[in-house]
Amino acid sequence: MASGSDSPDTPKGKKAVRGSEAETVDEESGVLEEETVDPSAFDSDEQERESIAVDTSVGDQDTLYQRRGEKGTVPEPAAMLTDDRLLGVDKKSKRPEGFWQRFLYEISFHLINVGDSRKARERKALDRRIATSFDSGARFVPVLTRKGGVGKTTITTLLGMALARTREDRVIAVDANPDRGTLAERIPKSTPATVRDVVNLVAGIHGFTDFTELVSKDKTRLHVLASDTDPQLSEAFDEDDYNVVADQAGRYYSIVLTDCGTGVVHSVMKPTLERADGLVIVSGGSVDEAKLASETLTWLEVNGHADLVKNAIVALNTATQGTNVVKLEEIETHFASRVRDVVRIPYDPVLAAGSVIDWDKLSPVTREAARGLAALVVEGVVERRGT
Repeated sequence: MASGSDSPDTPKGKKAVRGSEAETVDEESGVLEEETVDPSAFDSDEQERESIAVDTSVGDQDTLYQRRGEKGTVPEPAAMLTDDRLLGVDKKSKRPEGFWQRFLYEISFHLINVGDSRKARERKALDRRIATSFDSGARFVPVLTRKGGVGKTTITTLLGMALARTREDRVIAVDANPDRGTLAERIPKSTPATVRDVVNLVAGIHGFTDFTELVSKDKTRLHVLASDTDPQLSEAFDEDDYNVVADQAGRYYSIVLTDCGTGVVHSVMKPTLERADGLVIVSGGSVDEAKLASETLTWLEVNGHADLVKNAIVALNTATQGTNVVKLEEIETHFASRVRDVVRIPYDPVLAAGSVIDWDKLSPVTREAARGLAALVVEGVVERRGT
């Protein structure tokens, strides 16, 4: 019998396979009739080699994020868990803001979406600036001036409200004024507790719920811790007491605003500035108010806080007397040469009343000025300390 030829006993349609245990393959179906195959029956140079190309490219959406768990990647902050990422929302399907934009979207049966109006885009961009997240730890921002009556407490309240209503974390304003501050009177008061109670009850504060029993809360989600109501007692609020209050506030809040007194040499000022990640200086619109605010910057510079001054924001309150006869542009130019930025706070009858501030009743111009101040403060904190 000739080797390599079909055996006469091989059924039609079958082909012999070399090996110790012969197997047959149906030429029509290509199915092995036996499960054991001798590997030597196949020549290596006859084996088909199949290259599999792995596409390592990443879609446009995924390039915005680093995958958690890969070696060398940085852990993602919570802000990365956006609706667009998790829900796969098509931006074209979002209903646009703006009268004409929405009108075109509706009459085209949602086929034409030109996006939001310029005003809406600017508002959302400002929201994103204010809502910039921090990795960990509280950020402390004192608000101070050397002259009373220029609206320091009002500015602190506006800043706190603008931050709290936009950010997803917690914001608190602490009244550290040793001369009976009025910060707690700018929002609906829900507790008689003060900074003194935090100091006295610190051993019994075991969590956020315990602490919130000592603060007042506004509908914007701003929390306020009042100063002592007795001026004689509040004089005893010293450096150590402030550190106790600041340590507790820092445990439960991401941003701690401090409404400082007018005395920059008071003992509380030292720990306030040592903890500061940002700084807001309040100036009125008159000549003497602007001079005192500028002298405050000089005092800070010569006392080792030049870096804070360089990154500070000046809130120019134009509601004070004398503003209408002063060249505000010149005041702004002066402060712009010394600090990071200047924000004008316009006159508003709701603020002029000196009572509870209702954010919704403020004029749009006032709200926008407060939001602009909040965005600058957040950016300054991030620039100084990082996210």
